[in-house]
Amino acid sequence: MAEDMLFADDDVFSDDASAHPHPNVWRILIADDEPDVHRITRMVLSGFQFDGRRLELISAYSGEETRQIMAENHDIAMILLDVVMEDDHAGLEVARYIREELNNRYTRIVLRTGQPGQAPEHEVIRTYDINDYKDKTELTTTKLNTLMYATLRSYRDICTLNEHRRGLERVITASAEVFSAGAINQFASAVLAQVTNLLGLEDSALYCSSTTKADTLLGSHRFRVLAATGDMQQLSDEDNFDNIPARVREGFEQAMSERKSQYFANHYIGYFASERGSESLLFVTYQKEPSELDKQLLEIYATNVAITYENLLMREEIIETQRELVYMLGEAVEHRSRETGAHVKRVAQISRLLAIRAGLSEQEAELIKLAAPLHDVGKIAIPDKILNKPGKHDPEEWNIMQEHAQIGSDILSKSDRRILQLAAIIAAQHHERWDGSGYPRGLQGEQIHIAGRIAAIADVFDALGSQRCYKDPWPDDQIIYLIQSESGKQFDPRLVELVMENLEDILAIRAEFPD
Repeated sequence: MAEDMLFADDDVFSDDASAHPHPNVWRILIADDEPDVHRITRMVLSGFQFDGRRLELISAYSGEETRQIMAENHDIAMILLDVVMEDDHAGLEVARYIREELNNRYTRIVLRTGQPGQAPEHEVIRTYDINDYKDKTELTTTKLNTLMYATLRSYRDICTLNEHRRGLERVITASAEVFSAGAINQFASAVLAQVTNLLGLEDSALYCSSTTKADTLLGSHRFRVLAATGDMQQLSDEDNFDNIPARVREGFEQAMSERKSQYFANHYIGYFASERGSESLLFVTYQKEPSELDKQLLEIYATNVAITYENLLMREEIIETQRELVYMLGEAVEHRSRETGAHVKRVAQISRLLAIRAGLSEQEAELIKLAAPLHDVGKIAIPDKILNKPGKHDPEEWNIMQEHAQIGSDILSKSDRRILQLAAIIAAQHHERWDGSGYPRGLQGEQIHIAGRIAAIADVFDALGSQRCYKDPWPDDQIIYLIQSESGKQFDPRLVELVMENLEDILAIRAEFPD
């Protein structure tokens, strides 16, 4: 070795491979069966630093010991690996073990040999996934230091790329969780949970809010807390900007003013604006300021959050508009037949209640609720003199009146929208009877779609209790008697049982939506 080698106390470096490394060190494994090689390597590298981090040197004296250390430590930056230890190919077998069995592609492997002919360089480089091959006689102090700089720089860059890759995988996973949210409140909770995962936070309070910029047509401005955790929990569903804590409000105002996210000593304000002009804001506290990578990941994630939130808003707006149009159309039909528009709302709510009690999913029950108001849409084609006749219909008039079920189905079935498709089924089947004596097709029992059976009993229950051009409202006891007496005849027996079991809730719906 050259005379400029530096000597240092060997105790500076740890030989204990199980010890937890200091976060500001590079862990280097020296694998060689010659104690002098360990001693000299330590002396040469005693004062070495790279990127502000010193070395932690670990020693192994055989191939078996090297494999054990590598299996137990996943943060070894570099291994100086002797080819010949307990046998002539021990080092080569270790290199194969590291790459193939441990699947470790990150640790830089530098083979060192004192017998170059034992393992020819070109053959070793071609056969084994190593990063460098050195003759021990080549490694003067200067050359060993040069090797360390080059190898650690490579390891650092690979780790940085891998960290970014893993970060992006977390962003993709987190975004997928957010994308799958079906409603705004689910979305907000997912945002908070995934930000926690991205930043590795556990106890820090998270606070998510949203504002919508002034609408140029309506002049509206809204503020809404979507979700909150930790010591911000009490602010959930807050819609007054002035009621949130001063530091949060000031951070939001600064972010909106500068139109970008803000990082402070112990909290982060995320600002996300969409192309349609809405603004989303996120408040996160932390003990330690996020790294540059964390910030990059947050901004990438934030972009996905903003897009998802915008899409959810549009989706909710479409659903709400669709719901209102369904009610309006149902109410228009009821109004034409001089009946109350509140009837369709009550039928919708009662149908949803019975669907849930019958074991249908929330999604199925909601779909029935949205479709049920259109059960009588076919009446739009029935002449007024028949539709609003105060007395009993003659046979010809009754035949025309019955046509409203098929007409309604024909109108609605032209759409491929789920709500209207189900509404077409309900319109066609809400006058079918369990015993098969109904119309228009004379369906029997479970041939009648569950939505048709539910809407049928909900419609009759509410209609009997409502004022009509041909009758006065029935008392509750008479309605209950008729429903029970028609079990197995007009109505599905199981649904009759559910009406009786949930009578109090059904009467509460009628009280909530009075004529």
